[in-house]
Amino acid sequence: MAKGKFIKEFKDFISKGNVVDMAVGVVVGGAFGKIVTGLVNYIINPCIGLLTGGVGLDGLKTVIKEAVITDGVETTPEVAILWGAWIQTIIDFIIVALCIFLVIKIISSAKAKAEAKKKKEPAPEPPAPTTKICPFCCTEIAIGACRCPNCTSELPKEE
Repeated sequence: MAKGKFIKEFKDFISKGNVVDMAVGVVVGGAFGKIVTGLVNYIINPCIGLLTGGVGLDGLKTVIKEAVITDGVETTPEVAILWGAWIQTIIDFIIVALCIFLVIKIISSAKAKAEAKKKKEPAPEPPAPTTKICPFCCTEIAIGACRCPNCTSELPKEE
């Protein structure tokens, strides 16, 4: 593949609206994830710590092997299951999933209401005809004509 063709295809791909929208969504989603993490770490976690006697979620762990300390220096770190941090991650996920669910539910509801409103509106009536056909020469003439301009026949009166 020629280098110029590859670059052109890449520019076409990147300039599509849905790709740009997706990129914006990823950036906003990342920022929203940080907000949710902050909510869990700085608001929810301290409240749980207050309820559990001063131990926050980030401090809950099961130590499998203690750290080895030689001459006041940690030579081997502890091996632990950090299930408190795992619970924080689950809380983060649930909050983000709930927010996404609510946004999708609101969008779906708005679309359903718009479609229902569209279905309830009656179709507009077609406009009244402005022409008719001459019964003698079969040409199209003005609806209010009393004589055909083509064959000069006097037209019968319509009731």
